[in-house]
Amino acid sequence: MENSRPLLIVVLLICLSCLSFLIYQTDNQKREIKEDLIELSNIKYGLFNVDEWKKILTDIMTKKIEEFELKDDNRKQMKKKVSDLLYKVVEDMEQRTYEQNSGSVTGFFKNSVASFTNIFDRMKQDVPIFTNQILDFMDDPKNKKALKSYLTFKLNEYADNTFAKLDYTIHDTIISKYKLADRPSTIASLRIKLAELQQTSNKYKYVLVILAILTAVFIFFTKAISKTEFILLTSVCFLFLVLGLTLPMIEIDARVSEIKIILLGEQINFQDQVLYYKSKSILEVIRLMITQGSFDLLLVGFLVFVFSVLFPLSKLVSSICLVSSPELKSNRIIYFLINKTGKWSMADVMVVAIFMSYIGFSGILTEQLHQLENLSSKIDILTTNKSSLQIGFFSFTSFALLSLLTTNKLQNTLADKTEIN
Repeated sequence: MENSRPLLIVVLLICLSCLSFLIYQTDNQKREIKEDLIELSNIKYGLFNVDEWKKILTDIMTKKIEEFELKDDNRKQMKKKVSDLLYKVVEDMEQRTYEQNSGSVTGFFKNSVASFTNIFDRMKQDVPIFTNQILDFMDDPKNKKALKSYLTFKLNEYADNTFAKLDYTIHDTIISKYKLADRPSTIASLRIKLAELQQTSNKYKYVLVILAILTAVFIFFTKAISKTEFILLTSVCFLFLVLGLTLPMIEIDARVSEIKIILLGEQINFQDQVLYYKSKSILEVIRLMITQGSFDLLLVGFLVFVFSVLFPLSKLVSSICLVSSPELKSNRIIYFLINKTGKWSMADVMVVAIFMSYIGFSGILTEQLHQLENLSSKIDILTTNKSSLQIGFFSFTSFALLSLLTTNKLQNTLADKTEIN
């Protein structure tokens, strides 16, 4: 049985290597599609997009103008309003004319002519005729079309002079990349592709966790491990570490899943409007902090690098060196890394604890989204917090636990002075 243990670990290592390649390949494809989908679903192209609102308002105005018909009661009501307006206009004109012409000889003759010809009374008598002409003009399809064109022109002019134009370079590049007609069809296609990749990724994640559990069980129930077995197990830990460092740990995704607005009696819907999205691996976070140029971020990035990259790798390398050359036990550096860093061994988990803070952030995010939902009783808003742990978290956690078990097994072996073959 003991002779077959190295072979079992080799099989495990090969399976993990193949799985790691598939996970990394699938995750890269998934991230590329997800980032494109997030960009197209960004709220700047929807609810906060002036071009989108121009289309919506134009459609509403067009619909309202086309629905406008002067028949029966509507015509009677409109006729009364137009007639009252015309009567008032004639009366105001009459009053203003007499007031302007008073006080001069010329004005006296003008007022006398107006009174003699009774022009204002004749205008009032013709008000019903003028009213019908106005109503017929308003109900003429040609005039409706001209009105729609005019209102659309003024709306576009106002929007262009008031709001900054949106840069569609990335938007158009993504659509042309997938060779689809428009943004809605591209989003629908990307969702299908992403769902398929997510199913595959979930399967890989389950297999990864199973391999980690099998490795942990093997280490825990093995009384003494040989040099070959230890090196192989360290290689397994190294693969988990690489996956944990290069793959995203968390995904923060806050979005308005649906918003309904009633405008001029018409319902306007916006769906899947992304407010905020971030998905980073440990190495990406370190690079981001270091390249920011700020001293405090540089310091934090350096500490994260030390505890999440440098320290775990040094432990693995030191353990292999000690197993390969037992005489290095007297080496101070090796001795310190193996035997005197027990309290520091949990530093590996520190990064996991930092990333686990997303749970608290998730609660805050959910609360803020609920407040957004209660902004107005006239607007129906349905928000969604799609933040989730990613496969990098499970990989790094697996590495941290397996590394602790392996190092502890090595320390016990050295303490018992067991011969390492």
